Amino acid sequence: MSALSLSPRALYEEVAELLRQRIFARELAPGSWIDELKIAEAYGISRTPLREALKVLAAEGLVTMKVRRGAYVTEVSERDLSDVYHLLSLLESDGAGVVAATATAPQIEELQALHLELEAAAAPDRQDRELFFEINERFHMRLLEIANNRWRDQMVADLRKVMKLNRHNSLLKSGRIEESLNEHRALMAAIAARDAALSVRRMQEHFKNGLEAAN
Repeated sequence: MSALSLSPRALYEEVAELLRQRIFARELAPGSWIDELKIAEAYGISRTPLREALKVLAAEGLVTMKVRRGAYVTEVSERDLSDVYHLLSLLESDGAGVVAATATAPQIEELQALHLELEAAAAPDRQDRELFFEINERFHMRLLEIANNRWRDQMVADLRKVMKLNRHNSLLKSGRIEESLNEHRALMAAIAARDAALSVRRMQEHFKNGLEAAN
């Protein structure tokens, strides 16, 4: 197997990103053992940067380190998922309220443009689940950027990495894309109306329904 060409940035960070994307793509499935020798050989690196990369992923919750057994892709329990959704609901609903109250007109227009992309990805003749998920995440992260609290942004980014471990379950539930889109429409309407309290409730409902679909 030929070695991959890695960019000049810190080697362990590059390796962490490569592994992160393989985990999200299910190439490394939840619960699977990470074969350090095989991966180090495939990437043409020593095990030292690989182990540093695994520490990064462990800190993000994507990898679980087991004593004398090595690293495993994290399996998300129902309790884990419930806890993650609970925290995301608190953080992102707060952000939605801030946006409704303080966002500029161009910022709201930017969110509306992202919402239109979401509508297109969910169109019956297209319904691209992966694209829908990607745009959905961009919408949520942009909303938080507009709310402008970097500590909240950092916490949400880490929590969303764990949520991605279970994303396929919620996306594949029959009718969930349509439900999610309707929830986004209601959220956008509340934000456009500058109704902070309603925006908070709409985002909370969105996460409540998302959790139910993920279980």
